[in-house]
Amino acid sequence: MPPSVKTVEDGTYQPLSRPLFIYVSRKSLDRGETRQFIAFYLAKASQIVKQLKYVPLPTRGYELAIERVKNGSYGTAFGGKAEIGIKIDVLLKREPKV
Repeated sequence: MPPSVKTVEDGTYQPLSRPLFIYVSRKSLDRGETRQFIAFYLAKASQIVKQLKYVPLPTRGYELAIERVKNGSYGTAFGGKAEIGIKIDVLLKREPKV
């Protein structure tokens, strides 16, 4: 599929699109200031990425990421191989692997 905001968001633009994540260690996630920073980061990320000409996550993607932090969830939802057509909300609903 040709590149567009829609094809990036729906996961059909491959192989040159991928979500960007931050990874936080379990020890750091236990610290209040780390959780506060991540909440701030996720609240502002969609505005910042637009300024940088990236495609922001769908709103639900940010909401799911915030839920994961609040729940103390950490790890990756990637299975170690490329998955064409996977939507970010599906990815963020997966049980993370440590």
